Amino acid sequence: MDERQSTDADRWVLPPSRRPVPELVCDRVLELVRAGDLAPGSRLPTEPELARLFGVARSSVRTGLQRAEARGVVEVNRGIGWFVTSEPLRSATDLMRDRLAGEDFDIVDVMEVRIALESTAAALAASRAGKGALDDIRKLSLAHQEADHDDAATLLRTDEEFHGAIVEASGNRYLQTLYEMVTPLISDWREGSFTSPAVHDRSVNDHNQIAVQLRRGDEVGARIAMTTHLLGLYKGIVRERRPQDSDGGSSADLGSYVGFEDDADFKEAMSTRS
Repeated sequence: MDERQSTDADRWVLPPSRRPVPELVCDRVLELVRAGDLAPGSRLPTEPELARLFGVARSSVRTGLQRAEARGVVEVNRGIGWFVTSEPLRSATDLMRDRLAGEDFDIVDVMEVRIALESTAAALAASRAGKGALDDIRKLSLAHQEADHDDAATLLRTDEEFHGAIVEASGNRYLQTLYEMVTPLISDWREGSFTSPAVHDRSVNDHNQIAVQLRRGDEVGARIAMTTHLLGLYKGIVRERRPQDSDGGSSADLGSYVGFEDDADFKEAMSTRS
């Protein structure tokens, strides 16, 4: 490799970090745009080539580019590839992110929004996801299962990739954009929550249950499985941050997100799980 090729390859190198790989990919692309190395309108290397340059899985590249897309930095032309947008450094999404960055949101409030988004995403994915997406979700569930329970960074990464794949499979880009704004606000707490093999096992079991409901195409089951999974995390946050609510006084519960009391399908689904 000559010096020019080496320099070109070096600019794609990701820094050592414990942060999720898709975030690093997104940030590196943004850095290259800001530095002028990727001009507005220019075409990025293909996903397989980017995976080779970054030294990461193609799924991480795709998720990272989708995050950059949500920020208005790149856009995809189906069948052709990824391109830098004409005005990559300012967008409505960027302005919203700036506003979010200036706010000190209560993590309990953030989790309540996340549950609402992901329960909806799971139901949509159950009705819309194709075989390829379902296979990817299953593989990501297995990757989380196989992660070392002592490796919190890997547990967080595999957890986020699993959830992100379901949101993507919902087919709703606006929902995905909102989700990508919410998840970073809770990442630090989530990584610290992987404190024992039991926590990991519970997360694995929940992921497997969600994957099963998605494969069955069961919208009700997928919504309930996802909501129940995230409520476990939510209750842990409530106990830590709002002990006065830990007895169920004013915190959310399953009925806050699914109307099973008034819906025959929900009643039947709940009865089979009791």
